[in-house]
Parts: sequence; structure tokens; C-alpha cells
Amino acid sequence: MKLKVYTDRMSQPSRAIIIFCKVNGIQFDEISIILSKRQQLSPEFKEINPLGKVPAIVDGRLKLFESHAILIYLASAFPSVLDHWYPNDLSKRAKIHSVMDWHHTNLRPGAAGYVMNTVLAPHLGLTLDPQAAAKAEKLLTQSLSTLETFWLKGNAKFLLGSNQPSIADLSLVCELMQLQVLEEKDRVRIFSPHKKVEEWIENTRKATMPQFDEVHKVLFNAKARFEKLREMRTVAKPGLQSKM
Repeated sequence: MKLKVYTDRMSQPSRAIIIFCKVNGIQFDEISIILSKRQQLSPEFKEINPLGKVPAIVDGRLKLFESHAILIYLASAFPSVLDHWYPNDLSKRAKIHSVMDWHHTNLRPGAAGYVMNTVLAPHLGLTLDPQAAAKAEKLLTQSLSTLETFWLKGNAKFLLGSNQPSIADLSLVCELMQLQVLEEKDRVRIFSPHKKVEEWIENTRKATMPQFDEVHKVLFNAKARFEKLREMRTVAKPGLQSKM
């Protein structure tokens, strides 16, 4: 049976799974679970992932969720995957695990929390929380500094001193790509002190082209919609004030 991948392409870890499969020639059926429509909470999807989150996969009788677990499984189970993605060397694997564990308690809550509380919340029926945004931005800034000075130390193009990307590079870069939906001034302010991080993002993008750009189209389409809505709100505010 063909691998089934349950995703929403607006989800950062979902994009990482799709890109990984496409780059490595893994045949799969992509099944869309639209988070904004709460499809992840349907009884049918909860048969796949009782926690109601994407991404998730079904491979034969295996049902698996959590993106890092999925990436590790795919890299191990499919012979078309090149060794640099998840090396056979156990010490290299352990270091990849350490980056990905760090990601889930640092970079991910920082980046996702900031984007949610500055851009996404109203589009999901939620309220923006400036205090939560400020807290997330602080964690995001600290995480980018750690990336710059520790995980990307030296002159290598990728994490952990590697010259080819691993599953950790793909996961973390897809996380940071969500910052593209921010207002340009905010995105530049956050990234400008971290030139090495920007170079690493571009290196990972180039190493996974054209699949990287194809999968991220949904993000740039969303960015255009958000910008248009911001412009409409800006135009509307003076008119409201003049009537008061």
C-alpha cells in the first residue's frame, strides 16, 4: 500500500514532511487536513492521530504522528533516502536528535508563538495577544542567536558542521519560513542581526529545489492575502476616525 501523508501545507512540519518525500522520491498520497476548518478534530482523522494534529502518516499498518518521528522513520524505512539526511553513524544521528529536541522547546514556540500572535490569530477566529507576542519574540531572538553561534558555528553550509542537509536542517528551516508572513519591517528586524542564519536558510532551500519553492507556494499566497487585509485595515481606520 502507498504511504499516506496527512498534512496542511500551512503547517510548518507538514511542509517539511512533504518536501522530504518529494526530494527523496518517496511515493505517497497527500491527504489534506485543513486546520482552519478544524478537520483535524474529525472522528475520521482522530482514528489516524488521536491528538488531532498534523502531520501524520499511515504506512501499511503503522500510524505515526509527530514530525520528527516521521522524518526519522521515513529516512530509515525508504532505501531511496541518501545517507546525509539521517546518517548511519550513530554519533551523527545523536547530534541530529539533539538539534531537533532543542528545536521543539526553543525555536518552534518562539517562531510559531510570534507569528500566531502578530498575524495568524484573527484568521483562525482568535484574538491577538501582544504580551504573548513579546514573550515569543524574546525566545525567537534567543533561538536565532543560538543557531548563529552554536548550531551553525564554523564555515559549514548546514547544521552541525555538515556540508549536506539533514532532516534537522529541513525541519528547522521550514519552521523559520513561516516568518515570511510577517510585515516586511518586522521580518527584516528579526533576521538582520543573523546573516549566517539567512545564508543557511538559502542553502537548505537550494539543496531541496524545486520542491522547496513548490511546497511553500501556499505560504507566499497567504502572505499576499495577509498584506492585502492589512492594507484594507489601514485605509479603513482614518475613515472611522473622521466620523467620530
